[in-house]
Amino acid sequence: MENKIKQIIGASIQVKQQIQQDETLLTTIGLCVDAIVAAFEKGNKVLFCGNGGSAADAQHLAAEFSGRFYKDRKALPAEALHCNTSYITAVANDYSYDVIYSRMVDGIGNDGDVIVGLSTSGNSKNIIKAFETAKEKNMITIGFTGTTGGGMKAVSNYLINIPSTDTPRIQESHIMIGHIICELVEAQLF
Repeated sequence: MENKIKQIIGASIQVKQQIQQDETLLTTIGLCVDAIVAAFEKGNKVLFCGNGGSAADAQHLAAEFSGRFYKDRKALPAEALHCNTSYITAVANDYSYDVIYSRMVDGIGNDGDVIVGLSTSGNSKNIIKAFETAKEKNMITIGFTGTTGGGMKAVSNYLINIPSTDTPRIQESHIMIGHIICELVEAQLF
């Protein structure tokens, strides 16, 4: 049992070491920080979306902005799009689960806003449709995916594609990079 635990921890560390050595990915993370800082400075908001565990991660990261990270500071306009269960269930029932996020983006997204979509496969239809709608509205799209980027690769202004195909390792890295972005955005703004 102990060896298996060490093996899982080692696999997580290995993915993070690959990220640490990937200059392209590190540059992309920095560009995401710059884009989010610029959006907040202009009075825009950051929206987050995901499914399952990635929805929980999206909500977590939105809370880091709207609540606080390290500093006691004013709230930043950020929210996860799945938190209104009446809306989600109505739209999924009346239209399709594939449009739950795109309809919300169409309703509240504005030119200059940022949308962050988390999908380990990069193939979540509802996030791809949300990004397509966001692009029509001149929003910035940031995709958090696994190694290939999936279908989100084509609709992401910035793609943070974790070098793994293992869902838990990808999600662990999404949270790590999300925390890095939150920390650096907060430091630049405050």
